[in-house]
Amino acid sequence: MAAQTGWPALQARISNRLSRHFCLSPFNLRNARPMVSFTFDDVPESAAAAGLPILDQYDAKATFYVAGGLVDQWCGHWQGIRADGIVELHRRGHEIGCHTFSHAPATDLGATRLAGEIEDNRRYLHDLDPSIRVDNFAYPYGLGSVWRKSQLAKAFRSSRSIIPGVNSGTVDLQYLRSTPLVNLHIDVGGIDRALDELIATNGWLIFYGHDVADEPSPYGCTPALLRHALDAAAKRNVAVLTVAGALSAAGA
Repeated sequence: MAAQTGWPALQARISNRLSRHFCLSPFNLRNARPMVSFTFDDVPESAAAAGLPILDQYDAKATFYVAGGLVDQWCGHWQGIRADGIVELHRRGHEIGCHTFSHAPATDLGATRLAGEIEDNRRYLHDLDPSIRVDNFAYPYGLGSVWRKSQLAKAFRSSRSIIPGVNSGTVDLQYLRSTPLVNLHIDVGGIDRALDELIATNGWLIFYGHDVADEPSPYGCTPALLRHALDAAAKRNVAVLTVAGALSAAGA
């Protein structure tokens, strides 16, 4: 997805950096065993078409962060999932999470506009299937907003960033760390090291990605990399949970 440039980009980076250090929702994780969540942003069609069969092999459920305005749209790198595909994900037990409806970054939005974007996305998903419950948010482009964190804390159980690392001990529920499951940024060795750190800290590792394809976009992964991550988690007896499931397991 295209990045901001110039002064808006600098402002966004400053707000994002401040978000890391101003913790408004501290929470002590109380999970009994290490946990990993697999998350997919924007939900390209391939995340379902190629990703679900692999997840099914491990009886694993994932979290898919939807921006309603991107559904069934060509986004420059992939075709967005269709509306009926979102309903199918939900009915198969996967979690539907929330981006902003238009995929605008939180750093660009005042309180009123952010509230409108969230409401538009919730209404869109509710109209697809009234049983879809949207409890967790991921910052579009990974840009956390120090000014909007308190607003998001009132609307969602958690908000996820794209700053890598294991969540362990006391965490900021409105700035959860996540590690790229993206071929340009991690290989099988990096996945193994992340999972070993997870075991050592009894924490919560969140992977994020986008498309799943033999020739993925700069933001996606191959089926082989996804399969390795799931296999490595299974071999280490790590619980694979949705974001909502992991929060519940941690007592949040």
